[in-house]
Amino acid sequence: MKGSAICAEQLSAALLAIEDCILWNAEADLALSTDLERQAAELGDDTLVARARLCRTNMLMRTGDVAGAARQIYDSYEWAMAHDDRRLQARTHLIWANIHRLLGDFAKCLEHSLSSVELLDDTATAHMQVWHRAKLADALGINGAMDAARPRYHQAEELARDLRQWEVLTSVLNNWAYTEFFVGDFPRAQEVVQRLKDHADRHDFELDPATLDTIGAIQIENGEYADAEETMRVCIARHNTGLLEDADDLAEYLLTMARAQRGAGAMDRAQASLDESRALCVERELHEVMVRVHQEQAELCAARGQFAEAFAMHKMFYAAHERLRSRQREAQAQTRQAMFETAEAREEAERFREQARRDPLTGLRNRRYIDEEMPALITADADLTVAIVDLDHFKRINDQLSHDVGDQVLVQVAKLLETELAAAVPDGFVARLGGEEFLLVLPKTPVPAATEQLDRIRMVIRAYSWWNITGELPVTVSIGVAGAHEVPDLNQSSMLSTADRNLYVAKRGGRDRVVSGMAREGRTRSYRDRSAA
Repeated sequence: MKGSAICAEQLSAALLAIEDCILWNAEADLALSTDLERQAAELGDDTLVARARLCRTNMLMRTGDVAGAARQIYDSYEWAMAHDDRRLQARTHLIWANIHRLLGDFAKCLEHSLSSVELLDDTATAHMQVWHRAKLADALGINGAMDAARPRYHQAEELARDLRQWEVLTSVLNNWAYTEFFVGDFPRAQEVVQRLKDHADRHDFELDPATLDTIGAIQIENGEYADAEETMRVCIARHNTGLLEDADDLAEYLLTMARAQRGAGAMDRAQASLDESRALCVERELHEVMVRVHQEQAELCAARGQFAEAFAMHKMFYAAHERLRSRQREAQAQTRQAMFETAEAREEAERFREQARRDPLTGLRNRRYIDEEMPALITADADLTVAIVDLDHFKRINDQLSHDVGDQVLVQVAKLLETELAAAVPDGFVARLGGEEFLLVLPKTPVPAATEQLDRIRMVIRAYSWWNITGELPVTVSIGVAGAHEVPDLNQSSMLSTADRNLYVAKRGGRDRVVSGMAREGRTRSYRDRSAA
């Protein structure tokens, strides 16, 4: 594309490919961004010029010119503010956060990370919706606020799955695992790494260098030094193909390699790796990484029996560490203010409350929501009806097809239940009880009317075209119904037990039917249309 004339639409697409990316060939993309900026200027499109300039700033930072990026980013910020371009403002703050992280100013990193999420709106891409939240979690983690970071990681992970951002999800899980490792929670780090490996296997991804560095660091903590060194050899080899995430990447990888080599007893190789890492820290002003380089040098000298040198290096490490701690203490003081005094924090609190009451697979309400809402409904509504819906022969779908297909079926059934119930009883709601069971709550709907609507919903599910998902395997549901006036005790447990008992009758009666009434009085009613017989 370099040197060729392109239209505004093509130029915008080329910029988006750089903007919505996590791994770059930074040198090549710096040249490309510069050329795209020139072409945008020739077109006279100020918005494209501003976007290209910000891409160039990002690539400057990632090639190691952090100071140059810091000088340039103000121009992008001022243009975005003057033109009320929220998407560009959000992207600017995210890059600004990375600049401050590399400079060791974690408080400013958090401040800009918060702004990058606060500015997300309908113009933000799917990539931004996921990645900006993950980077906010990163910023919280390095500021010591892991209790606040973990919900953000969870949210980013679930959004990535919902939006099918599979490559971004790999990086979200990698960053999460590394942050848990960084704060010393190795069991959690291992748990997230396992999810990461499973995700990569499921989608046939080749793990990127940053991910391999995380895995190598965890292998070191487990005493698997030879495996860790081999992991880091692959990591650095892949890094050297040109993919670069951040300016401190290679310095980090070499430091991890040195730790693995020291653990394996390969002291000369460890020193060579450490020397390379130190040189990069000096060249790129990587203060935070340099502190750990001094620490590792002290450890390496001690392992060689060079105790005088180890003591001298430890003093150097201590001095550097104290300088860094001074920055971090300021960051800690600003973290609480940043978290609780911004509109983003208040909005996020409500979003996470809502998220906690949703099932992550289907998006329906979950058991927590049921427990919060049902008691008041039961007390206030004498005509309240509830129904438990259970997929028939669901185990056969999982066993004969796959659990992934089973998940697709659950998601589609959830959509059908929610759509059909909303049409029949607008004030009602659908929740997932767990597994293949769902709960439908129908306010102000007596049992006879509710049963007719539920039988219609049952037929809609059976008639749905399942071929693209399950092939020849049918999908049907059995439904057990209970009304507030029918239960022996007017409480949630009694209503759900009655509905569950009627569900059992439906299953025993041949499945694909609705059963309502009070079994103890012999008055259960089974609804199933003739075509299903």
